[in-house]
Amino acid sequence: MRIISVNVNGIQAAAQRGLLSWLQAQNADVICLQDTRASVVELDDPAYQLDGYFLYACDAEIPEQGGVALYSRLQPKAIIMGLGFETADRYGRYLQADFDKVSISSLLLPTGRGGDEDLNQKFKFMDDFAHYLDKQRRKRREYLYCGSLHVAHQKLDVKNWRDCQQEVGFLAPERAWLDEIFGTMGYVDALREVTREGDLYSWWSDTEQAQLLNLGWRFDYQILTSGLRRFVRSARLPRQPRFSQHSALIVDYDWTLSL
Repeated sequence: MRIISVNVNGIQAAAQRGLLSWLQAQNADVICLQDTRASVVELDDPAYQLDGYFLYACDAEIPEQGGVALYSRLQPKAIIMGLGFETADRYGRYLQADFDKVSISSLLLPTGRGGDEDLNQKFKFMDDFAHYLDKQRRKRREYLYCGSLHVAHQKLDVKNWRDCQQEVGFLAPERAWLDEIFGTMGYVDALREVTREGDLYSWWSDTEQAQLLNLGWRFDYQILTSGLRRFVRSARLPRQPRFSQHSALIVDYDWTLSL
C-alpha cells in the first residue's frame, strides 16, 4: 500500500505546475491533499480527476480558506467529513475514508502564522484534536492520519533550530503537543519509524535563500495507530518535483487495502 500526502497550497495552482500528472504516475493507493482552496463543486471538474481513482473532497465555508481531498483506487466503505468541532469543520480540515480494518484521513491544521487570533485558533484545534485522538485509540481498528500540521516536532525537523524556537511552528507548546501524541498516546510518526536522518523537510518559505540553503521545516506527517507500526516499509520526502511550498510525503506499507 502506497499513501501519498501533500499540502498543495491551492489545487488550481498546483495542477498548473503538473501535480495531477505527477500523482497519476506514482502508483499510489490513496492520495491525501490538504489546503485545496477549492469547493466540492469545483473539484467535480474533470480536470481534477485521476484515471482509476475515486475523488472525495471536503471544503471550507469560504473555499479559499482551507479544504482537503482524497483520491482512492478502492471505493471506501464510508466517507466521514469533519471532526465535530468548529475549528475543524468550518474550514473543511478533515476527511476520512473507511476501509476494512483501517481508516485513512486527510487533515489540515491552521498555520497559526496569521497573528494572535490565528495562533489561538491553532491551539484550540490542537486541544480538540488531542481529545479526539485519545478517544480513537480505544477503537478496534487502525487509523492513518495524513496531516499537514504546521508543527515541526524535534530539533532535526528544523534547519537552524536554535534560531527558530520563538517562531510559530516550533514553539514549545506545539512541540509538547506532538510529544503527547507520539509519546503518551502511543501514536507513530511513520517517517521516523524508518529513518532518523536530518535535513528531511516538507516546507520551505518562498525566499531564494531558503531554497538554496535548504532552510526547511518538517510540517507534514503520516500519523499511525500503534498497530500499523510494523507495516511501515519506507518513507521519503522528495524535494523535487514540488508543486507548492510543501513537498509530498510518500510512505509504503506492507498492507493491502480491502473492503
